[in-house]
Amino acid sequence: MNNKFQSRWIYLLGLVLISISCAEDFLPEELEVFDEDTRFNQTVFRPILGRNNLMNNVFNPANSSRPFDMEIINLRRVDGSPATELTENHPVKVWEKPYLGNETSLEEIEDKRTIENRPLFSIRKHSGDFVMWNGANSSFVKTEPDSGYVFDVEVANAGGNKFFEDMRLIPQRERPYEPSNYDPLLGIAEDEYVRPLSVTNVESDESRFDLSLEDIEIYFNEVEDLSNDFNTLTFKFLDKDYNPIDPDNFNLTDWENLVHGFDMEFTEEYVRYQVAYPIPLVETQTQYTNSTGEQARTVFSYDRINAGGFREVAEIVFEFSIYQSGHWEIIVVFPEENPNFEND
Repeated sequence: MNNKFQSRWIYLLGLVLISISCAEDFLPEELEVFDEDTRFNQTVFRPILGRNNLMNNVFNPANSSRPFDMEIINLRRVDGSPATELTENHPVKVWEKPYLGNETSLEEIEDKRTIENRPLFSIRKHSGDFVMWNGANSSFVKTEPDSGYVFDVEVANAGGNKFFEDMRLIPQRERPYEPSNYDPLLGIAEDEYVRPLSVTNVESDESRFDLSLEDIEIYFNEVEDLSNDFNTLTFKFLDKDYNPIDPDNFNLTDWENLVHGFDMEFTEEYVRYQVAYPIPLVETQTQYTNSTGEQARTVFSYDRINAGGFREVAEIVFEFSIYQSGHWEIIVVFPEENPNFEND
């Protein structure tokens, strides 16, 4: 390439770069937009007291620009009086570090949590998710069948703002565990027990027929005082005469990993763990939960040789949640016929 051609090439390249630069100067600036179609897909919320409730994926930004700033304003009772029970700060337990499900002690779990003072009902200012916190005492909060509360939300971004008025908050009474036998409106137990999720190959020791869900009752029982400085969860099994069944009969049960508990105490009458509540601690899938992470999953299992000479595996599957700290017992009762643990 001769010098004359090279000079022309450099000159043309310079003109192109200058043209591009000038064109960019005349491009319109990107405008912040608040789309009028921005909305909440849900405007009535019924959280259950006594647990942390996350009400997410309820805000639709349409084509609005991000980020948003959102604020609950004028939270009030239906009669128009201020709902100070929800706006004043209360001590709540929050996670400072993520729970993974592989923690090896209660101390390691509790080191990840702390107590903070927060309003019981709040909105995440950038996402539009609502949170109803588990306060130390929520007995003063109005619940169904009361009409509950009314509130407005201001949503704003750099392009504008919008008020969403007369949204509703209608809390439900506490239900300390799930599956629940409590009526959500009256707060009283409709039955004394709940049923397992599934039962497979649990044969009666009398009729030799397989037991069904209707043949097994599961009770949640809170013990007032075990004189311990830690919370516990205990599993018990009772026969039709309400005598203890040795948990060792469920010989295939993975007792060491049945729940995320510690210092297991295994006796002829019960299996007890030191635990942190709630159970599960957060809604995330771990080896101790179901596929959604919403409930703990327990499998009580044993094997025996059936009449045909084949090994048969029996299972009782129970999925549950407990939201209230304390000393809880889960008692599995066979009220009509006892399971057969013996080989044929």
